[in-house]
Amino acid sequence: MSSLFNLFCLKPKTFLNWSSGKDSALALFISLAEEKFSVDTLVTTVNEKLDRVSMHGLRASLLREQAEAIGLPLREINLMEQLSMEKYTETIEGEFQQLVSSDYTHAIYGDIFLEDLREFRQRSLQKFGLQGVYPLWKKDTATLARQIVDLGFKAITVSTSNKLLGKDFCGKEYDQDFLDNLPQGVDPCGENGEFHTFVYDGPIFKKPVLFETGARVKRDLNTSSTEKGDWESIFWFCDLL
Repeated sequence: MSSLFNLFCLKPKTFLNWSSGKDSALALFISLAEEKFSVDTLVTTVNEKLDRVSMHGLRASLLREQAEAIGLPLREINLMEQLSMEKYTETIEGEFQQLVSSDYTHAIYGDIFLEDLREFRQRSLQKFGLQGVYPLWKKDTATLARQIVDLGFKAITVSTSNKLLGKDFCGKEYDQDFLDNLPQGVDPCGENGEFHTFVYDGPIFKKPVLFETGARVKRDLNTSSTEKGDWESIFWFCDLL
């Protein structure tokens, strides 16, 4: 009877889609506090050519130090720099297949209100019987931003939209001063892609991640010859060393 009780009380084996930023960190904090899932690994996509976190531009070496400081294993998904949506989906779903083979049943995401992104995730997850978990979903982003700061998370902006924030906001600490000075219309969690962060300390960390700020560089993420869409492609990146 005791062994059967233990079997049915096991928490679902879960991985967390880890961006290295504040929303992922808050999603992990909430998931660990609620104790509904066994969060066993962090999963991050990495630009294979640059050896940096996709979109954030963070050096993969700092990503690995971050996971070590948190105390969770890190699974890196290496992506080519120029990747079609079909190839991206194929790569991600191949990773899902391997995770399912290792008995994972749930996936946690830090998404807040991007419906199309959630729908894409759900379609991919459901192919393999995985269940998506969204601890931050539909919560007020101003409230979430204050919660991140009040909990003591320490983060720095590593990527900012050239159009909406520019160079001056790149490399800034994500704190109350940062939030107070955001231009009107910019989401306080950057949920529309206005900025990305690197979290280096906080309640989920066993120790802070040490780094130095380097150069700030402007890059156009649309390097193909195809016509640009209506999405922002030019960003400032702050290199962390």
